[in-house]
Amino acid sequence: MIDIRPFKTLGAANHGWLDAHHHFSFGGYHDPKRMGWGSIRVWNDDTIAANSGFPPHPHRDMEIITYVRSGAITHEDSMGNKGRTGAGDVQVMSAGSGVRHSEFNVENEATTLFQIWVEPREFGGAPGWGAKPFPKGDRSGQFQVLASGFGDDGALPIRADARVLGATLKSGQSVSHEVGAGRHAYLVPALGRIEVDGVAVDAGDGVALGEGKYSILASDDSELVLVDAA
Repeated sequence: MIDIRPFKTLGAANHGWLDAHHHFSFGGYHDPKRMGWGSIRVWNDDTIAANSGFPPHPHRDMEIITYVRSGAITHEDSMGNKGRTGAGDVQVMSAGSGVRHSEFNVENEATTLFQIWVEPREFGGAPGWGAKPFPKGDRSGQFQVLASGFGDDGALPIRADARVLGATLKSGQSVSHEVGAGRHAYLVPALGRIEVDGVAVDAGDGVALGEGKYSILASDDSELVLVDAA
């Protein structure tokens, strides 16, 4: 099963400092046909203006993964964590029983990122945060696990039955991904045009994938982010 969700059909909200596009229902955007995909509940494509951001606000019982596409985001939370995550790198936050955090673009240029929310295996527990650089060369021509609930070596830990993967492909290169029984994958090219089993997908489009094995071919130099979840 391949369900293409073109970028132009996504929910949108432009707040001036934040230009947000929602792959699934979020905030003021509600579509009963796009409430999530498996345990994937949010996939936001955000552009945050220079020297602006999200003031402190609460979360609980959600795994929140941020993939920075360009620029950088600076995180600060009620656990005492503070860190800057740059382009191509990833931060994760397990909201657990409750946490407050802020995210600001303190750079002099716009920051673009994907923010992805996945339901945790269990509710509650102490919150946590982590961030890590992921050089794009390490995922050239292949998927690399960026965040995982399965203890994959080198991946940031999350408390969900999910993996977040990234790949960079040169034009003409291909990778494959198999979605197991009962699982759900969601793929977005952050950069470049691709084909999934021969179906054309533009940058920013979302692709919901059901059980099966899929071939992904880069029509252009491309950067891919994929979440495989229960």
